[in-house]
Amino acid sequence: MKEVKSPKKPLYYYYGIALLVLLLANIFLTPMLARAQVTDVDYGTFMSMIEEKNIGSVEVEDSQILFTDKDNTQVYRTGAMEDPTLTQRLYDAGAVFDRNVDQGTSPLLTSLLTFFLPLIIFIALGQYMNKKLMEQMGGKNSMSFGMGKSNAKVYVQSTKGIRFGDVAGEEEAKESLAEIVDYLHNPKKYTDVGASMPKGILLVGPPGTGKTMLAKAVAGEANVPFFSISGSEFVEMFVGMGASKVRDLFSQAKEKAPCIVFIDEIDAIGKKRDGQMGGNDEREQTLNQLLTEMDGFEGNNGVMILAATNRPESLDPALTRPGRFDRRVPVELPDLKGREDILKVHAKKVKLADDVDFHTIARMAAGASGAELANIVNEAALRAVRAGRTFVNEADLEESIEIVIAGYQKKNAVLSDKEKKVVAYHETGHALVAAMQTHSAPVQKITIIPRTSGALGYTMQVEQGDKYLMTKQEIENRIAVYTGGRAAEELVFGEITTGASNDIEQATKLARAMITRYGMSEDFDMVAMETVNNQYLGGDTSLICSPETQKEIDERVVAVVKEQHAKALEILRQNREKLDELAACLYEKETITGEEFMEILERKEA
Repeated sequence: MKEVKSPKKPLYYYYGIALLVLLLANIFLTPMLARAQVTDVDYGTFMSMIEEKNIGSVEVEDSQILFTDKDNTQVYRTGAMEDPTLTQRLYDAGAVFDRNVDQGTSPLLTSLLTFFLPLIIFIALGQYMNKKLMEQMGGKNSMSFGMGKSNAKVYVQSTKGIRFGDVAGEEEAKESLAEIVDYLHNPKKYTDVGASMPKGILLVGPPGTGKTMLAKAVAGEANVPFFSISGSEFVEMFVGMGASKVRDLFSQAKEKAPCIVFIDEIDAIGKKRDGQMGGNDEREQTLNQLLTEMDGFEGNNGVMILAATNRPESLDPALTRPGRFDRRVPVELPDLKGREDILKVHAKKVKLADDVDFHTIARMAAGASGAELANIVNEAALRAVRAGRTFVNEADLEESIEIVIAGYQKKNAVLSDKEKKVVAYHETGHALVAAMQTHSAPVQKITIIPRTSGALGYTMQVEQGDKYLMTKQEIENRIAVYTGGRAAEELVFGEITTGASNDIEQATKLARAMITRYGMSEDFDMVAMETVNNQYLGGDTSLICSPETQKEIDERVVAVVKEQHAKALEILRQNREKLDELAACLYEKETITGEEFMEILERKEA
């Protein structure tokens, strides 16, 4: 939608201009006026006035002589001549030697033009701009220099606005928001039944899932003005400015009702009030003003409040209660069908080859947000340009997924023959352990080409569809797959390397989650030992148990990982010939697909 920006300038801008005019007038106008009163005469006139003793003040310079008459009523100027007796004759004539002859006179006109007139202009301009600014602010105190004004960007409807058709992968969220659009179009249909729309709608979800785009799509579909502002813009250095901005924002919104007010990252001002001394009083005042505007004595008829955050657990309960933000709309990561639809939307902007299968690409991009999927399509287009092609094929999209996951290929990285062989066995160990277990995702690709993320190689497994639940056996199998790389190193080379650092981290995290969060330990049963903080921002965890229990948890985590490590070693021992053949193929080709992997595996079995 088209943004309408206000060209208003703050009051101190015009005061600064007036002050600059006054300063320049005193610097340049005063000397010019003073010099304008000097009369040029020839040297003969100067000598005659000396003889007549009609000389007042004299200033002798290298190139000119400035002097006045005896009554100091007029300043004269003449050129300097070689006259050795001039000084004595001037002294005899009663002249006064002065270094400021041209500034000695200061008539009333000079004072008026150089000081009083600019001062009058300065005051008049200031009063005029103060009056205009007060009219724009509705009579409020303009001495705040506009700092209490809302910085909300106003968008109006246009033919190129964002609509629901431009937002894919969030069908449930769009369905919930479509009701808001219908209400803004036909409010009587709801009021006749006695129904009232929510005053506020809170969009929550991970970063990049399209919360801001959904809010703009609502405004585009409703064809109403759309005020957009970030929560951080309310926080000011001066106490009371944030609350003033909230008042001004809602005042503007009521004038343009029906309309939508969108507050992005509302957690910047809506955090819980802890009641402790030394808190941010300015932020709390801003929050209190927002609460008052949303649920005050005045009704906000026609003003719909949308807000977005990825930290809903940090919001103040008074803000999220019914009557303020009545409805919470989760905007989660898209599922398989959603990822496929999002890829198709973004792929409209690029030229595609006929071989592109969006279903396959969507399966490979499991867990990606809408923003990441848009980035994948763009990376694929850039790769096509680098290859000198005018279209994007499926290989470009697959490679762009790997770029997002593991970074670009490091073309200058040269591994020694020994290191390359170790990496080949390491990645083959992962793939073989995965293939020889049930309930494991199929292997899509194995590569030993180093990436910019630091990975010397990786094994990509792709699920056939979305999985929302995992059994205990599936988690244990996944831990075994993580330990398969280290197990292959131990079995083949009899020594271990640092290449399994990420595998160790992932295996330990899964084992700990089994015991502390999923209740998959016989000793602790269904007791939560850990809580998840910021579920949409990484999901950091914190233990909620005694130190003695923490020690027991650590012992059981170690036991789980050890058990799966031993299982992976046993699988590789039983399939040593397959391990050697697959590793040799990977060492030679550097990259093999899942089909090639399974072909070698099945051929060996025959």
